[in-house]
Amino acid sequence: MPSWAGSDSVFEHRRVDFIPMRTKFLPALAALTLLLGSLRPAAAQWQTQSILVKPGWTAIYLHVDPSYTTLDALIGGNPGNPISEVWLWVPTVSTLQYVTSPQAPLAGSSQWATWVRGGTNTASSLGSLIPNAAYLIHSLAATNYTWTVKGKPTAPNYTWTTTGINLLGFPIVSSSPPAFDSFLSLVPAFQSVADIYQYPGGELGPLNPVQVFAPHGVPVTRGQAFWIRSSSYFNNYFGPFQVGVDRGVDFGDSTSRNSFHLRNTTPFPVTIQLRLMPSEAPPAGQAPIVGVPPLVVRGALVVSNLTYIASSLTPSTSLSWTLPPQGQSGSDIVLLLGVDRVAFANSAPGVYAGILKFTDSYNYTEVDVRVSAQPAAYAGLWVGSAAVTQVGNYLKTYQRNASNGLVQNPNGAYVVASLQTNLGPTAASFPLRLILHNTGTQVKLLQRAFYGSDVYSNILVTTSESRLDPARLGNARRISAVQFPWTPNNDTWAFVGQLQPGATLTADVPLAYTDQADNPFLHTFHPDHDNLDRTVTPPRQLAQGLESYGLSRHITLTLNTVGADFDSLTQFGQTFQGAYSETMQLAGIGGATRTFNVTGAFALNRISPIAVLTGP
Repeated sequence: MPSWAGSDSVFEHRRVDFIPMRTKFLPALAALTLLLGSLRPAAAQWQTQSILVKPGWTAIYLHVDPSYTTLDALIGGNPGNPISEVWLWVPTVSTLQYVTSPQAPLAGSSQWATWVRGGTNTASSLGSLIPNAAYLIHSLAATNYTWTVKGKPTAPNYTWTTTGINLLGFPIVSSSPPAFDSFLSLVPAFQSVADIYQYPGGELGPLNPVQVFAPHGVPVTRGQAFWIRSSSYFNNYFGPFQVGVDRGVDFGDSTSRNSFHLRNTTPFPVTIQLRLMPSEAPPAGQAPIVGVPPLVVRGALVVSNLTYIASSLTPSTSLSWTLPPQGQSGSDIVLLLGVDRVAFANSAPGVYAGILKFTDSYNYTEVDVRVSAQPAAYAGLWVGSAAVTQVGNYLKTYQRNASNGLVQNPNGAYVVASLQTNLGPTAASFPLRLILHNTGTQVKLLQRAFYGSDVYSNILVTTSESRLDPARLGNARRISAVQFPWTPNNDTWAFVGQLQPGATLTADVPLAYTDQADNPFLHTFHPDHDNLDRTVTPPRQLAQGLESYGLSRHITLTLNTVGADFDSLTQFGQTFQGAYSETMQLAGIGGATRTFNVTGAFALNRISPIAVLTGP
């Protein structure tokens, strides 16, 4: 366990993840991971790790996760692979303090899980490989064999014991690795007490493994595991820096940001460089990868507008941070990584994946972190409100004669000189509830929506309460917009346009002149507000305009474009804001129409990603 994990509450929960990686339950966890992976194909990034396997026994360390397949398929299915046995080092917590020297794999030992080529289920206790683990590999070949393992790159997690011996590897750069004396020179206290053993190959015995007495001549090769004992010194140095990430970062289609720590683990300054690398092609049967996700890193605060700079991270760019020595201010920083959801807006659906590659200025360490994201379709239920702040006037100015009297036309009506219909501010804003549902291709305006479980425990967004489970209505929700007409079947109104930045959505909401429930010109208990001529029997339906008017509401939502700052780019897609306008036309006024306008602003939030709107 790195020393900082115990003092940093952000990472305290990771103890549960770290400790089982060195317990006897590892084979069961690996089997469970494999089972879950087969039930639901996971979106992942892929990288091939090349491992040098020597004749006889070699100790290796795995930095990728190939648990999507079994060892029988990975090794046993390849007749050209000379590996005959794989032993996973899994000491139990209770025995760590008693293991003081390199152990040979022995059948029945509680410190090893095994796989044997052609072995039965009884003989093999290891079904698949897991990352961040050390293995002893036996090769039948007479020469060195390069074993390539494709898996998901996994950020290193380590557990260190000071009362026993550790079998582990280091996230070293792939080419030109440093020798042990150079690598450990950044931590002199650890270097002075560390006992290191390596496997040069051959059969197990006095010459395999052997202690490293000349660390200047032994490279810290990536993928190679070493036995290391440090007496009473607690070690948290596995390279000049640490990346506080649990395996990888998956943004999915809705998450937009993820924070983690970068830490200098040495008493010297270190510069950390970050690059975004494309994923390799996935293995057969795994989800395809469309491309690399558009990522941004939060930069400095712009004081003038209180926004953060967004620094793009692409395969053709890199970012770097220079951290002062461990313990000094700035030696531990928080990196806020985000998805540029604006750049993602019109991308093809699918999984976008890449690899975050962290390296240091000493050219010692390479930490690979998988990252993936999916473009948001903005589908689902959106709820918000509009605030009407301006209303159109309807002010007439009448023509006057020389004596300042009003001028009448031959029909006796006063002659209108001018008509003022400009917008004017309201004394207070008037709120209007907005309910929208987006299938991804069609946006609808709703008067009411229901959200809850049906009798089969499926979560629904529906226009009818009858589709919900009557026994669980207490946990369901009804959302209503009282300013829109109520209909028995809960009619919806289709918007023209798509829900995306800078777009314009328009919808027409008609109100019939006979609609007692919603037409504002009809009052239920007024005898003259029923649009009926009661001078005849039976009463005769009156035409539009005699007692009430028809009303047509033309609603326009103009979505804002998005700024270039970090928050705007990453939060886009979960909220929308813009300008609200509505044009109301009265029909039946002497055969003409009269128009009124209102404007304001609106904001929408996605409260459910369910893309299907279930009908009655």
